Amino acid sequence: MTESNKSLFGKPGTFYIYKSYGIHHCLNIVTDKKNFASGVLIRAVFISKENERLASGPGLVTKTFSIDISFNSLEVLNNKSLWISPRKSSLEEKDLVQTTRIGISKAKNIKWRWYLNNSRSVSRRLKGDRTPKFQ
Repeated sequence: MTESNKSLFGKPGTFYIYKSYGIHHCLNIVTDKKNFASGVLIRAVFISKENERLASGPGLVTKTFSIDISFNSLEVLNNKSLWISPRKSSLEEKDLVQTTRIGISKAKNIKWRWYLNNSRSVSRRLKGDRTPKFQ
């Protein structure tokens, strides 16, 4: 644990924000349990009635929503700046693509990355998986 990543070891359900390569902020949600580094990186977000590629990468997500280090350690549900809310969905397992992680050097073959098959907002698709046509 370091000063810069201590929020990743914090309370589940909080944001962990860090700067990637000193350039782009990345948005993560702390998961699992306190004092155990575990989080989910938000790689892309679909925004209704906007260009589907507007937030199609970790740096674009934080740029689009003006997320910076000031959001670090905020609770996902108990703040007035940024939150994630549920939506009604009829997703099924067949709607998800599970693949290996990208942009890392260690444990890159672990399939801990998912995306919606019919989304055009995916930052990088599985090799051979074509981007869906506009609907």
